[in-house]
Amino acid sequence: MTSIDVHELTKDFATTRAVDHLTFSVRPGRVTGFLGPNGAGKSTTMRLVLGLDRATGGSATIGGHPYASLGDPLRRVGALLDATAAHGSRTARNHLLALATSNGIAGARVEEVLVEAGLESVGGRRIKTFSLGMRQRLGIAAALLGDPEVVMLDEPSNGLDPEGIVWIRQLMRKLAGEGRTVLVSSHLMNETSSFADHLVVLGKGRLLVDMPMREFLASRSRPGVRLRTTESARLRDALIRKGYAPAQGENGRWTVDGATAEEIGALAAFEGIPLLELVDEQATLEEAYLDLTATETEFAAITPPRSAGQEV
Repeated sequence: MTSIDVHELTKDFATTRAVDHLTFSVRPGRVTGFLGPNGAGKSTTMRLVLGLDRATGGSATIGGHPYASLGDPLRRVGALLDATAAHGSRTARNHLLALATSNGIAGARVEEVLVEAGLESVGGRRIKTFSLGMRQRLGIAAALLGDPEVVMLDEPSNGLDPEGIVWIRQLMRKLAGEGRTVLVSSHLMNETSSFADHLVVLGKGRLLVDMPMREFLASRSRPGVRLRTTESARLRDALIRKGYAPAQGENGRWTVDGATAEEIGALAAFEGIPLLELVDEQATLEEAYLDLTATETEFAAITPPRSAGQEV
């Protein structure tokens, strides 16, 4: 299968450097989440990979070749960058047929992707009548039209309803499971954590992170455990003897910083203390991401000060 390889990629717009000597690879068989604050350079990087902008320096290749040199590009790379780009006066079916005809793809494939995207019942409607979510589905259908090895999606969940979000999540996992290369840009941290295996994070055009999701979360978290037991006093004493500092919270739960569920479970078993709940606590992707990018955000709102007498 085919990978995306970015090497020392740089893009300047007048006096602004949007992408700054960026190097990373997107490998087949996994979903790579492409994250970063607004203005971090994600969309510019995707456009450079697809040859829609010209790099100031460095290179971006797909399977070792620039996108512009690929034969039958729609069969090699499927991309969704802007769901509103389709001509509004065309029907969804005719939009896909035009793409298929220009790329030597059989018309039968149009019907297949309409079904896969859940648009088979509205294929004859004009695109200008579509909601944003329907346009997103159409853009994804167009990206899948050539049955490509590489799929690049920019904010694919934008405008989708809950069913659509579940669908796109399952679709990305399916594509990666088939050995394809999947790159997905998103601002939805909780959603990204549900499908991404690997993360590439940008900040002000520079690479901040290029590592598996689990490693990233572990690197931004301190070990901790949440638990419940019917014998709180005994467990507390046992933990203190082992050098832990358990803290009691709400609903009978205890937290133990600097410990793992495996360690606490073994201790409780040795002492014969029953546990009703035992969970490793780890930073969420949103927490880890915000911690990482705190100094990399170009646009940040200022929380207004609380006025006197205002309730918290």
